[in-house]
Amino acid sequence: MADHRGIKVIANNKKAHHDYFIEETYECGIELKGTEVKSVRMGKCSIREAFVRIEDGQMYIYGMHISPYEKGNIFNRDPLRVRRLLMHRKEIRRIEQKIREKGMTLVPTEVYFKDALIKVQVGLARGKKLYDKRADIAKKDLRRSTERSFKVQNI
Repeated sequence: MADHRGIKVIANNKKAHHDYFIEETYECGIELKGTEVKSVRMGKCSIREAFVRIEDGQMYIYGMHISPYEKGNIFNRDPLRVRRLLMHRKEIRRIEQKIREKGMTLVPTEVYFKDALIKVQVGLARGKKLYDKRADIAKKDLRRSTERSFKVQNI
């Protein structure tokens, strides 16, 4: 996704891809205040422990850490405050219906700039079991070993 013109990835949630099967992704805006935008522009953002909830027809992201802006003094906000995600009401209702299915959740997967706007990519995900994670690790190991052996043969 980073190869498109005007898109620059700020934060990526690799843990989400390890712990969940991401079935669908949605792009939404984020409501930031004051110096948070400057801090995000400097790349001081983390969504590793973040999760998304829908409350009263609004989407909120919890646990997203935006470090305080160094030159912001009294205008800095709490780094872990709850932030509202911006989506159309119909889309939020549609997602809420899908979440009611067994085992579905919303997980932030990326924070990026799209032209001048800060966007959050949210994935509709189903949790992985331990044996699924083991299977993924085995596939990665197999792929790495075949690439390594192919590289050695071509030298």
